[in-house]
Amino acid sequence: MNIVMTIAGSDSSGGAGIQADLKTFQELGVFGTSTITALTAQNTLGVEGVFPTSVDFVKHQIEVVFQDLPVKAVKTGMLFSAPIIEEVAKSLCEKDVLLVIDPVMIAKGGASLLKNNAVEALTTKLLPLATVLTPNIPEAEVISGVEIKSEQDIQKAAKKILGLGVKCVVMKGGHLDEQRTATDTVYFADGTSFKMESARIETKHTHGTGCTYSAALTAFLGQGWSLKEAIIEAKKFVQLAIETPLNIGHGHGPTNHFAYNIAKGVCEVNIIES
Repeated sequence: MNIVMTIAGSDSSGGAGIQADLKTFQELGVFGTSTITALTAQNTLGVEGVFPTSVDFVKHQIEVVFQDLPVKAVKTGMLFSAPIIEEVAKSLCEKDVLLVIDPVMIAKGGASLLKNNAVEALTTKLLPLATVLTPNIPEAEVISGVEIKSEQDIQKAAKKILGLGVKCVVMKGGHLDEQRTATDTVYFADGTSFKMESARIETKHTHGTGCTYSAALTAFLGQGWSLKEAIIEAKKFVQLAIETPLNIGHGHGPTNHFAYNIAKGVCEVNIIES
């Protein structure tokens, strides 16, 4: 059995965070474990409260799981504060695992999920450990310090992010207004890159898309897929989840974690080699 871990916050509405990650792991046939960094009170309309886990208990959760279970891949999501980020980095630095970092900063409803003073800890302590980083455009702007309005800006920001020690960065282009497709550009530290294009879906039901994508990527890596293959297949997973929404809630509803298996993974994603 392939075992993976998510280190993230709890979403009481079930669309994002730990809940989305574990649903994704289950759908893709890996055994999911978890470390909860914060509890949130939220629904599709927004986040109404955040209660962070203590740093010591974050450490304890990670240690206890790794003492007993052979975790192959780990993803991080909402880490909330600099002390938690530093502890996660310290706990993982000597572990032989693949690490997917989803740099969760802002909820769909606009609530901050990462303290302002935590960005430095993220970039200096955790990112150098990353197998792959999966930022959206606003997150990439914060991490790189580059304002992104075009594909040239994406490339410039990616170069800066790779300079932080990240081995691979998936620059998710869903927030880029000039694109007619949902185009993600993948950059590797060796200088190679490629693009993934899929249909842009006009929907408000995109709560948890970043969590879901990074969880799918973690699941495929945990199963032994190559990094490139895992990145592409995870794109298919989240694309199908967006294309067939559950249409629940009065705000930004969740994606459909059941869709990939129902569609048997059949999804049109155009790969453009650089």
